[in-house]
Formats: sequence, C-alpha cells, structure tokens
Amino acid sequence: MVPMTKNAIASTTLVLLVALILCTAGCTTVVGGDTTPAAADTTLLVYSGAGLKKPMTGIGEAFTEKYGIAVDYTFAGSGTLITQMELSRKGDAFVPGGTPDYRIAQDKGLVGEPGYVAYHVPVIVVCKGNPQNITSVDDFARPGLKIALGGANTTAIGRAGDKLFQKHGIFDAVEANVVLRAPTINEVVVAMNMGTADAALITLDLVNSETMDVIDLPQEDGLTLIVPVGATTFTEHPDAARQFVEFVTSDEGKAIFAKHGFPTYPDPTYAGIEP
Repeated sequence: MVPMTKNAIASTTLVLLVALILCTAGCTTVVGGDTTPAAADTTLLVYSGAGLKKPMTGIGEAFTEKYGIAVDYTFAGSGTLITQMELSRKGDAFVPGGTPDYRIAQDKGLVGEPGYVAYHVPVIVVCKGNPQNITSVDDFARPGLKIALGGANTTAIGRAGDKLFQKHGIFDAVEANVVLRAPTINEVVVAMNMGTADAALITLDLVNSETMDVIDLPQEDGLTLIVPVGATTFTEHPDAARQFVEFVTSDEGKAIFAKHGFPTYPDPTYAGIEP
C-alpha cells in the first residue's frame, strides 16, 4: 500500500469539507412552496379556554397543515391557565374566553397586544320544554331552582354572570340555588345535558338543541365577550407564535370559529361590545 503524501491528504480533506458544506446547505424543509429551516422541529404550546376547544382544535390542525408547525394545547378555565403561565413561564400563545381574562394576563406581563377573532355570546339555557317556566335571569333567584354556573375564579362567563346577578340585586338568592360551580364551562354543559340542573349560563356555541332551550339575554346586560388571542412575552418561538396569532385572526381562522357557532369579529350585531 502506497502511503498518502501531504498534498493528497490535504486534497482529500478539502473534498470532504466541500461535500459537508453542500449537504448542510441542502438540509431544509419546504413548507408552502418556501424553503425554510425545518419547521417540523417547532411545536407551539397554546393555552386555550376550555369552551374554545372545538374551534381551536380545528385551527391547530389547519395551521399545522398549512405551515408545518405543530400545535399542542392546554385547555382549562382561564384562571387556571393564567396561573400555569405565571408559574411555568413556558408556552407561546393565550386564547381565553374573553378580554377581561386576557387583560389580567396582560397586567401580569404574560402576554402582548391581542388580536380579536369572535364573540362569546352568553345565553340562558333551560331543560328542554322549559318545565320550570324560566323567562329571564331574575328567575334564577326563585327558591327551589337548581342552577349550574361556571366558577367565578376560573371562567370568564362565571365572572360575568356574577356581575349580572349583582346588577340585578339577586346575587345571594341565586347563589343559594347553585348546585354546581364548575372549573370550566364544559362541566356546566354536561350538567344540563344530564338534567341535573334546571338552568344555566353558557355560551351560544355550546347549546345542545336536543336537551336545552335557549333564552336570550338582553344586550344591555352587556355579557357578550370578545375572544382575544396573543403571543406570550416569554415564547421561545416568537416568529411562529406571531404567525399563529395572525392565522387565528385571519378570515380562514374566523371561518373555523363560525363553523362552530361563534359570531366572528367584527359583527354589526355586537357593535356596542368593546374589547
């Protein structure tokens, strides 16, 4: 075997380095026709209100299909999500059921400026056929009724409902009738579906017409909420988080909310509702 000369060794090394550079330059992932760094390596963590699970799941699937960026969710009551964000300082975006909860997170420095996607419209629901003849929220104070509500510390609608009862001067009477204070609005829906409550406050998108009748709340009661979305201040993927927020608030994202029964923002019907 003939020993390699110094020149031959140098030439071989140069060839290997050039090959390595060319390989590295070619290692990209093509997403939507653009050559970008491997988006498949990015996974966003999104904190979402439990009542938004259906549209946000659909949005996550559509976003991943379009951009190649995976989305993982934590679904819970907004109060629980804010606590998780505050303790962990991890995650990329926050989508609560209404702007009051978003402002709490913003005041804590957890999220930036929001975009707006849809309206969360609270309604009274009663058992099918309305056997208790409930006609307004004032009837929630009637002795003997069984009322299911979202938790005031964990859900946007629970907080809004309590303000409404205080406004009508019936808070204590309603509280005496409460048989469920649920950590998320989904448990309230379950209670109504099972017939364990006579009436509840839920949002229009969660109404099951087979088990419930709906009584609209007057707009002057001001319970309608706007659904915000924004990136966290501690995201490790700021560009992907911004892209996700833009997608949620785009016409494509809003169409997914509309598919699940949410009026989309802005809507002249709710012109008096401010973020």
